[in-house]
Amino acid sequence: MSGLLIAAPASGSGKTTVTLGLARALADAGVRLVSGKAGPDYIDPAFHAAASRKPCLNYDPWAMRPELIRANAAIQGGEGDFLLVEAMMGLFDGAADGTGAPADLAVTLGLPVVLVVDCSRMSQSVAALVKGYTDFRGDVRVAGVILNKVGSARHEAMLRGALEASGIEIFGVLGSDPALALPERHLGLVQAGEHGALETFITHAADVVTRCCNLERLLAVAATRPVQPPAPSALRLPPLGQRIAIAQDQAFAFTYEHLLMGWRAAGASLAFFSPLADDAPAADADAVYLPGGYPELHAATLANAGRFRQGMQDAARRGARIYGECGGYMTLGEALVAADGSRYGMLGLLPLVTSFAERRRHLGYRRVRPLAGSGFAAPMTAHEFHYSTVVHEGEADRLFAVTDAMGEDLGEAGLRRGAVSGSYMHLIDLAPEAA
Repeated sequence: MSGLLIAAPASGSGKTTVTLGLARALADAGVRLVSGKAGPDYIDPAFHAAASRKPCLNYDPWAMRPELIRANAAIQGGEGDFLLVEAMMGLFDGAADGTGAPADLAVTLGLPVVLVVDCSRMSQSVAALVKGYTDFRGDVRVAGVILNKVGSARHEAMLRGALEASGIEIFGVLGSDPALALPERHLGLVQAGEHGALETFITHAADVVTRCCNLERLLAVAATRPVQPPAPSALRLPPLGQRIAIAQDQAFAFTYEHLLMGWRAAGASLAFFSPLADDAPAADADAVYLPGGYPELHAATLANAGRFRQGMQDAARRGARIYGECGGYMTLGEALVAADGSRYGMLGLLPLVTSFAERRRHLGYRRVRPLAGSGFAAPMTAHEFHYSTVVHEGEADRLFAVTDAMGEDLGEAGLRRGAVSGSYMHLIDLAPEAA
């Protein structure tokens, strides 16, 4: 399997749009393409899946062990011959400890890098910027650039002239195009499932990329460096149970495909249900998973979802293991206060009240150590990203002891009552010492 890492000097350069356009254009051209997203992002993979028409996996160079990254690549290699991975942030931007940058992922998988450069506010300076990224690390191969948001033919000529002496290959030049902008909200892009014209957007992006980029050269460059020999398998996070009911809709969409894949490989059966449609979890489920998402945008609907509430309470009474993550954690609580101050009753399975009335960002990688009785057996890596605050916590056991990427002690987090537990942590992988 060959592949490319689509990266950029910084967020907002247009790498998501370029990646989506490339994925659809190459797939339409007959390339057996699979896609990945670097980092802990749980929104962009749904866009990738829509563009490539195949599931997208996360490749997180900080939170995932290299053997898991390579094992995931091996699994995707069974579905395709070309791996297209979109980076996060800037090429050399990692966690607070300086590790886990997209460049590290490029090394782990042996992927050549294509740099998407936002040229809207520069001309000749592009040569200095690109040369700096090309020369910064000898183990990272920046194969060339795609120039984005180019204002005119004259602007393009200036950029090409500046780059010609550097020997950096230009794979494509994209002009400024308002139709290539994706709507955003506080955790990133508006979800793929909420984009009313997503297929039209992807088709347009593919048309632009096909017209403005040299797809043959991109494939040829990728073929010069096959993906590193993959690991055939790797230990994964164990399933919550043998029959797991998983909430899945626009309020609970932040699931990692590699996590579900690992649960299935361990023999668990997965059944999905929609709280927004007032579905109850499967009555025979021995575990229920409420992933993260946007419950705050659907608080009134969730508060009035009687069958969902009754089904969750029934699951708790029969001793099913219930775990809520971030948005799912908030939903397990007693109430959720919306941004306008309105208070909505939630499931009441944990003594917790959360609020968006006074937003405060919590963001960063985490290492979590399960506390006694948590139901989790080993230290794990995780990511925290939310704007809600805790208004009230009642009597309950704590779930995890938490440190950040720098090793700073963040105390204990999460709550547990019997078999019901939750936290703000999005669990990603076993910690290296646990594997």
